[in-house]
Amino acid sequence: MKRFEELRDLVMALEGDFEKFYDKENQAAGTRVRKGMQDLKNLAQDIRKEVQDMKNARGEE
Repeated sequence: MKRFEELRDLVMALEGDFEKFYDKENQAAGTRVRKGMQDLKNLAQDIRKEVQDMKNARGEE
């Protein structure tokens, strides 16, 4: 569950930059959104791999 909390915290941290980019047309916020989304993608991929590894390990027992 710690990984899920990391994911949720990252999404929540991006909320302000999303608002600044879409509502106020702040271009710098757009750059932060793109970086945050890349971080989100990487974290999601790490979680996906971790889940797959745990699933495989449990299947071997």
